[in-house]
Amino acid sequence: MKITIDLDKLWATRATLHGTLGLVPTMGYLHEGHLSLIRRAKAECDHVAVSIFVNPTQFGPSEDLSKYPRDLERDLRLIEPLGVDLVWTPTAEVMYPSGYQTWVEVETLTKPLEGSLRPTHFRGVTTVVSKLFNAVQPHKAYFGQKDAQQAAVLRQMTRDLSYPIEIVVCPIVREADGLAMSSRNKYLEGDERKAALVLSHALTAAKELYDAGERDAEKLRRKMKDVIAAEPRAQLQYVSCADYETLAELDAVTGKTLLSMAVLIGRTRLIDNFVLG
Repeated sequence: MKITIDLDKLWATRATLHGTLGLVPTMGYLHEGHLSLIRRAKAECDHVAVSIFVNPTQFGPSEDLSKYPRDLERDLRLIEPLGVDLVWTPTAEVMYPSGYQTWVEVETLTKPLEGSLRPTHFRGVTTVVSKLFNAVQPHKAYFGQKDAQQAAVLRQMTRDLSYPIEIVVCPIVREADGLAMSSRNKYLEGDERKAALVLSHALTAAKELYDAGERDAEKLRRKMKDVIAAEPRAQLQYVSCADYETLAELDAVTGKTLLSMAVLIGRTRLIDNFVLG
C-alpha cells in the first residue's frame, strides 16, 4: 500500500496501476460504511485508491471543521488489510495552493435540502471531487447512499463535465439498532445516542405507510415530522419526499423516491434517508 501526500508522487504511483481503478473519496475517521465502499471497489476493480482529506471548502463558517474527527494512523490501520493500492492524504495547501480561485458548481440540484441550509457546501464538494477525479483518474468512484443529495449532485457533475467515470452509490451501513453510521456519531453524548434513533424510526414509519399503500407525499412527510417531534432531544431541520433524480418535492409518489431528513440531536447534526420504489 503506497501512501502519498504530494501530487507528483501520486501521479507516479498512478502510472504503475494498470487495469481498472476504483476511487473511494473520504474525509477520514473511517467506519464500517467507508470500509464497505473499499471492499466493493476491491471486488469490482483491478486496483483501489482511497483519498483521506477533510475538505475545508465544504464547511460553512459556523460548522465543525476544527472539531471534525481526525485520526490518520487509525484510518491507515483499518485500510491496510483490505488490499488498497494507493492512499492519498493531501494537505489543504496541496489541494488549494496560494492564489487558488477556480470552483465547480452544479446549479439546480444543490439548491434544496442540504443546500437550503448550507449554501456553500456543495460548491466545496464538487470542486474537491473534480480535483480528486483529475488527479487520480479512476474508472469508478464509490460513494455512500447516506449522502444521497451529494450522490445526485456528483452524478450530474460527472455527466456535465464528461468524466469517463462511473459513480457507484452503495447502501447505507447501519449500527445494529438502525442508526446510520457516521463519523459525527462520536459527538453524541449520553442519552443523545438513543435519541438519534429517531431518524431511522421516522423513515421506517413513513416506509410502513408507503408499504400499506399510501402515495400522498405530504402524508409521508407528516408522518416523519410527527415521529421526530415526539423526541424532545431532536430539532428538525427538514424532511423531504422527493424525486430520486431531480430532488424535486413530490405531491404523489409514483416512481423512485427519496425520503430524507436532517435533524439536530443536541449539537450534532445528523442526516439519513431511505429510497422508495
